[in-house]
Amino acid sequence: MTQYLFIFGAFLLSMICGIVSIPIIIRFCKEKGLYDLPNSRKVHHNAIPRLGGISFIPSMTLASLIVFLVHNQILVGNQLHISLWTVGFFFSLFLIYGVGIVDDLVGLGAKTKFSMQIIASMVMPICGLYINDLYGFCGIHEVPFWFGAIFTLYIVVFISNSINLIDGIDGLSGGLSLIALTGFLTLFIRRGNMTAYCIMIAGLMGVLVAFLYFNLFGNPEKNHKIFMGDSGSLTLGYVLGFLAVKSTMNDERMEYDPSIMMYAFSLIIVPVFDVVRISYVRLRQHAPIFLADKNHIHHKLMRMGLTQHQTLTTILLLAVAFIAVNHLLWYVCDFTFIVLIDIVLWNLFHIVINHRIRKQGKLVYVREEKKNG
Repeated sequence: MTQYLFIFGAFLLSMICGIVSIPIIIRFCKEKGLYDLPNSRKVHHNAIPRLGGISFIPSMTLASLIVFLVHNQILVGNQLHISLWTVGFFFSLFLIYGVGIVDDLVGLGAKTKFSMQIIASMVMPICGLYINDLYGFCGIHEVPFWFGAIFTLYIVVFISNSINLIDGIDGLSGGLSLIALTGFLTLFIRRGNMTAYCIMIAGLMGVLVAFLYFNLFGNPEKNHKIFMGDSGSLTLGYVLGFLAVKSTMNDERMEYDPSIMMYAFSLIIVPVFDVVRISYVRLRQHAPIFLADKNHIHHKLMRMGLTQHQTLTTILLLAVAFIAVNHLLWYVCDFTFIVLIDIVLWNLFHIVINHRIRKQGKLVYVREEKKNG
């Protein structure tokens, strides 16, 4: 019970920090003219402050430190210890956070950001944190360090970019991240003896809830609305990548749990599958892989005729549905078949969307024909 009080305390303190700091950031953006301007690729029509993500790490860190100190004072003899993994994580996290801030302020090229993500992700295997077990996926269990290190690097960078690239409408990147963070918090609580990570996750969730309030319900005409920017999306992506690796590493100090990889995968399906599809389309069209376009899942749903909030609700429900379906499938089939079923369901979903888009296009054409004659 005490553990849950500390977790809730971190969440509440961080949310308060976000509620206090985000209006200050909005005023700063207004004074300095730091706006995300609308263009043909973006769906918003007003100039919106873009530095909301700056509040994420300070709020999470401050709330977590306060809770850690209280934890150590109350639970004498049960102090939280800082591991090499944790040191490496925070070093990389602040590196990514700094890259995001610089990009929001002056702009960085996609290749530069990608290179920094690789450098930050390399810290994990160097500190001894890497995916060392695939838990039976394609019949593979324990893997050697060299493979696990490369695979960890790939997974973290891929997840980081998936959260960054899907950040196209209000609440989407933040909403998907909040769902994933809730899932990882549940996994860490279930695995036990991970109070430090639970407090950190709760801290990030708290400020994210505060941000989503301003992002979804703020009035852009009164400068109450804000975007997270790359300082937010890159940070969230890296944290989720770290949590995916940390939760799935087969640690001899923990009870072996063959379902852990399936749950970690399920929590990030939507952004990861979206980037896989986008990358495939760009390669097939011989377009640059980093080229920004309007082919993401939220763009397609809006072309189908949904509003931004309807699109957001649909995608968040889709993410929750994948988690629920995979949870049920775990009792009847192994992880490999679950991934295959998810791929089939994802493609069927897009087939339905494509059909509705074509139908919507024909309706618009008919209306224009009637209007013109």
